[in-house]
Amino acid sequence: MTDTRPDSLAGLLGGRRGALDASLPPLAFALGWVASGQSIAVGAAVAVVSGVVIGVVRLLRGERPRAVLVSVALVVVAAYIALQTGRAEDFFLLQIFVNAASALAWAASIVVRWPFLGVVVGLVTGQKFRWRADPDLMRAYRVASWAWVGQYVLRVVVFGALWVAGQVVVLGVMRAILTWPLQAVCIAVSWWLIRRTLPADHPGLRHPRVPVTTPPPTRP
Repeated sequence: MTDTRPDSLAGLLGGRRGALDASLPPLAFALGWVASGQSIAVGAAVAVVSGVVIGVVRLLRGERPRAVLVSVALVVVAAYIALQTGRAEDFFLLQIFVNAASALAWAASIVVRWPFLGVVVGLVTGQKFRWRADPDLMRAYRVASWAWVGQYVLRVVVFGALWVAGQVVVLGVMRAILTWPLQAVCIAVSWWLIRRTLPADHPGLRHPRVPVTTPPPTRP
């Protein structure tokens, strides 16, 4: 039987718990830095410990070890950068570069007609890349992917300005605010864009409409 239940982008992508987990180590760094009298070493240690604890909890929840190791490694690298430069705000420097690279990658994916939003949703729904043969879904995913580009650009602007100003505590707070809350807004906006772009009679994200090609007539 064909699944005709309406999908929502939030339901398909999820990720709230992971996004919340990712915002805790930077906040822990800022709090540890303040509580210790602006000691980068203490702030880095608190961030790494919190990252490891969160990683263990995620493993116990059954998440993929590789994803957990990557998230812990990012915390360790961020702490190492701050310790090497002696500037507490440099703990957030890696996040600025990651978001800048993400913005460029998402924009490039739209230009080359492989919008990452379509790639992710296609894999989640089991459709893989069949959506690329559907002109309506291709257009909807390309339009909606710009919301994700905007999300990363906003982070770069905000984090970059606070980094230049050396606002370590505010960076920690904004890192939390601009993680899951911003991602939730981005998902909602991109879902709205998809629904506005798709024709009213389109069967939905799980059901790409692949044009039927008529074979050429055979010669007698």
